[in-house]
Amino acid sequence: MTVVDAGFDSATAPLRAELLAHCYRMSGSASDAEDLVQETYLRAWKAFHRFEGRSSVRTWMYSIATNVCLTAATARRVLPVGLGGEPSNPLEPVVPSTEVLWLQPLPDRALGDPGEAAVAREGIGLAMVAALQVLPAKQRAALILRDVLEFSAAETAAALETSVASANSALQRARASIGDGAAQEGRRAAELSDHEKEVWDEFCAAFERHDIDGVVRILAADATWEMPPIPGWYRGAEAIGELSRTQCPAQVAGDLRMVPTVCNGLPAAAMYLRSPAAAGSGGDVWLPFQLDVLTFTDGALTHVSAFLDPADLFALAGLPADLR
Repeated sequence: MTVVDAGFDSATAPLRAELLAHCYRMSGSASDAEDLVQETYLRAWKAFHRFEGRSSVRTWMYSIATNVCLTAATARRVLPVGLGGEPSNPLEPVVPSTEVLWLQPLPDRALGDPGEAAVAREGIGLAMVAALQVLPAKQRAALILRDVLEFSAAETAAALETSVASANSALQRARASIGDGAAQEGRRAAELSDHEKEVWDEFCAAFERHDIDGVVRILAADATWEMPPIPGWYRGAEAIGELSRTQCPAQVAGDLRMVPTVCNGLPAAAMYLRSPAAAGSGGDVWLPFQLDVLTFTDGALTHVSAFLDPADLFALAGLPADLR
């Protein structure tokens, strides 16, 4: 390693977690955020010999990351409830949609040790990131830089390569568009009450013992449930129970195994499904099935976002590829 390489690494490596969170807020995708961070570091490494210290290294890296995200900007990512429309019928077959770019959760494990990357954990709740996706990319960047990261107007303008007046205008439009769009953020896992922790535990236990009535009992009466890439969404504990009874491939106790985890700062559960192919192979195998992110409001479990086909997300969360 050269002196320049060593200097670059020592100056920029501590910023990786918060830059990952920044790229996630911008893209709405955990996997895309990883790629965007890699591109950020590649561009920064190539330009490091020209860095003159007119701003802090942190501000400089955020400027690069923001422009990487703006260059890569695609159609906005959404969750099923964000598509609008009426709640779906739980008795109708569920059909995935490949025509929509779906929002992904961000496992907290991807951000490293909680004590080392506290700034990375601000503004990454699912409701917040979903609300950000409604905005045009430059407005999204302005709002994140000013309101989440608390950059100055001048720093924000420099990152966006525009004037202060233009950056402020983008910020004002972003604030007006979002309004209270992220108001129902849900309780962070680290702040759950004892009762909420018990509900989280029982949510996992009820699915493991295939107790759908138990799941219904712990959900708020008007709870909502969504399952990207399924475009439909469901409202009401009874409807969610019917969905689980008729659509879930798990049929008996033991078909599912649940591993508590944390995503977007929120309580979550990794759901593993027993693989039929494992029958007679000398032992059961449970494979990744879905990643459930839970929203608690006023002590009640009010919303579940269940992300299907989550193998990449399990890896980011540091979860095993299978359970045996």
